[in-house]
Amino acid sequence: MTIMPTFVTPNIAWVGSVDWHVRDFHSYDTFRGATYNSYLIVDDRPALIDAVKAPFGRELLDRVAEHIDPRRLAYVVCNHAEPDHAGALPELMAAAEQATLLCNAKCLSTLQRYFDTGGWRVKVVSSGEEVGLGRHTLRFLDTPMVHWPESMFTYVPEEQLLFSMDAFGQHYATSARFDDENDLAAILAEAKAYYANIVMPYGKAVVAALDAAASLPLRTVAPSHGVIWRSHFARILEAYRGWSVHRAQPKVLIVFDSMWESTSMMADALYAGANVEGVEVQLIHARRTSLTRLATEVLDAAALALGSATLNREMMPSMAAALTYIRGLRPQKKAGLAFGSYGWGRGSAEAIQQWLEEVCWDVLRPPIRSQYKPDRALLDECARAGAELAARALSVR
Repeated sequence: MTIMPTFVTPNIAWVGSVDWHVRDFHSYDTFRGATYNSYLIVDDRPALIDAVKAPFGRELLDRVAEHIDPRRLAYVVCNHAEPDHAGALPELMAAAEQATLLCNAKCLSTLQRYFDTGGWRVKVVSSGEEVGLGRHTLRFLDTPMVHWPESMFTYVPEEQLLFSMDAFGQHYATSARFDDENDLAAILAEAKAYYANIVMPYGKAVVAALDAAASLPLRTVAPSHGVIWRSHFARILEAYRGWSVHRAQPKVLIVFDSMWESTSMMADALYAGANVEGVEVQLIHARRTSLTRLATEVLDAAALALGSATLNREMMPSMAAALTYIRGLRPQKKAGLAFGSYGWGRGSAEAIQQWLEEVCWDVLRPPIRSQYKPDRALLDECARAGAELAARALSVR
């Protein structure tokens, strides 16, 4: 696919790929598609920063060829070994017959598990090490667990340009490469979804990476997915600082699944009680909501009510899936309560209560249970519990 050449600086070009049609990224919903960003530094010793996903390897080489013969590449930098960035490396290294791969030791170990690297020229670099290209310098900064153990940033001091790998990225297909050429609200929304579904478990590592990057003069930040930040980086940096420490907003989520609407009635009553001025309240039906959207909303929620009807002495399958997904993302500093309905045998609310205790959230009260259809007294109890959720959400201000 022909795309007009894009220059990040006069001698640094974007040569990546836009994946307009991808809608699933290992269970992450990518409704706006994705990009796999690669960057070519044209210099005495040309360097390519990151490859692309394997199906786009030919496209990457064609883009490089618009600027230089790929055989002239002196270096290929691999900041991250995940296949959406490294998948095309075998094709690239075969074409760039003089190139040396630059990566850290953990990255090389990972690449060796994916590919036959025996014929590649490889130089292992350490954090803080520099490689000169001529007019440009590459400085490497290890950022372990942002979001794999081998992750690193590459910095070009002459341009005050940071190649930030997956950090600050978004799954966002667009024909315009820069933040100020796109809808900023949409970009930030996709950046939030990306952080929530991929980076959330690694908040401490993100803090360390942000602190390390804070000492660098920055004009441009070029991630491996989505748009390049040249005008609004302060906005995404501020958001990352909040997300990385699990800073909550005055927001309540009521997440549930129902069988014969008894649990749904309880959820409605919780919503009515929580719906007070100053609090954002969302009613989320687990079976009708993607895990991607759920995780994104959980990221900055202060308090959650989690409910399910009982099915075979367990919670409904959609709630079990939702809670398994959320547990893996390890959101912190939340308050929660369990609720649910049952018939002749309990199970759902008790299982949710156990989940709340296991993830170490602040449990506001014992589970609220309804046998079959809730009566007025029980719905009033739900409304009072909703008010408790709202009060907790307001307290984070």
